[in-house]
Amino acid sequence: MPLLPLFPLEAVLFPDTPMPLHIFEPRYKEMISECLADKGQFGVVRSKENAMAEVGCTAEIIAVTKKYDDGRMDIVTEGRQRFRVMDVKRDRAFLQAEVDFFEDELDSALPEQVSRALTLHGEIMRLMGAEAGVPDSDHPQLSFELAGALPLDLDFKQTLLGLRSESERVLGLIEYYEAVLPNLRRAVKARQKAGGNGHAG
Repeated sequence: MPLLPLFPLEAVLFPDTPMPLHIFEPRYKEMISECLADKGQFGVVRSKENAMAEVGCTAEIIAVTKKYDDGRMDIVTEGRQRFRVMDVKRDRAFLQAEVDFFEDELDSALPEQVSRALTLHGEIMRLMGAEAGVPDSDHPQLSFELAGALPLDLDFKQTLLGLRSESERVLGLIEYYEAVLPNLRRAVKARQKAGGNGHAG
């Protein structure tokens, strides 16, 4: 079984979602240089305290946007395939692992679920003042596109990554959005109120 180089990060990468990275540690400069030479991918796994998540996502290097004199580099990656870490190898400067790749079950979210998720997502993006691209509602993994566009709780993102049902992920997103929206609406209203009642000296 070929070994996948691992990049533990305090982040969760989803399939088809971009992730820019600044590479500065010597071991990861070595790892990324090898991936570039071999046109290979590496695995992004969430690190939490001294532990690593069991489920991650491979990252393909789309572009090297800047190279520094000391070997550091800025790269843009995009998520590709989910995997489960089976066995970690520690004989290189960077971690490598035997992994088991997996796909979704053959299910899809109901149109009304997709519509509800898109509506809630759009409202959150507006309230946060974020630029919202138009999500592709026909994308078979729309949930990843939506979740990847927002700074959601990492535990929640990790749970979504491991689910093999698009329907379950969309329902999870709806539940999450409905839970955070009331506080977000209140916060925005309070900020608007505070900004509108200032007095000149």
